[in-house]
Amino acid sequence: MFKARYLLSAALAPAVLLFFYIRKKDKVEPEPMKLLLQLAGLGALSIIPAVIFELVMAIPFAMIFGEDSPIYAFCDCFFVIAVAEEGCKFAMLLLRTWKSKEFNYTYDAVVYAVSVSLGFAALENILYVFQGGFGVALLRALTSVPGHTIFAIYMGYYYGVAKKAACAKKLPLTIAGFAISLILPILIHGFYDFCLSVGSWLFIIIFLLFDVAITVLAFLTVNRLSREDSPVTPYTYV
Repeated sequence: MFKARYLLSAALAPAVLLFFYIRKKDKVEPEPMKLLLQLAGLGALSIIPAVIFELVMAIPFAMIFGEDSPIYAFCDCFFVIAVAEEGCKFAMLLLRTWKSKEFNYTYDAVVYAVSVSLGFAALENILYVFQGGFGVALLRALTSVPGHTIFAIYMGYYYGVAKKAACAKKLPLTIAGFAISLILPILIHGFYDFCLSVGSWLFIIIFLLFDVAITVLAFLTVNRLSREDSPVTPYTYV
């Protein structure tokens, strides 16, 4: 009983800490906790369609390339795992927040995307940690959970661009914002996972350099968006 409690705490702690860090940066008009918890819950629920997609879509790649092939690892990371997870998170984000009256500042998009992503990461982390123990909890606290946060920061940034463009009735920029807010996290997530899946020292070094670069850039972006947070106009259909 005590071990289960400690494992649960270890699994949830990194997601909770990152959630409150990102929320604390929302200084102009902080988002309602009720909404953010709803988004986290939707993020957790998005694991279900993501897992189904991954199980189904991995089959043809395994049949064509074989599960031990580097090509299979590449396709699995980019076209299966990253597409499934980022696509499902994006769908939840879009359905719950796009028409919300609370979505009235540019930084809101980052808070929303991170809330969804950390809901996903928290539940995923619980499942892994209860299987692997405290060692897995520590490893994922340094890699997977921050990774989901970083993917969400980039998603939120361009999702905010799309929102502001939609309010200004700029259709091309709205479409571009939507496309980048989904495609960029998929590419980052895919490369992130692929480097770890290869297992060679070269790719571990590439991963570490890549991880440092995208982490620094992501949190510089958070700080800048927090300082420059500005209102969007009342929602207008494109």
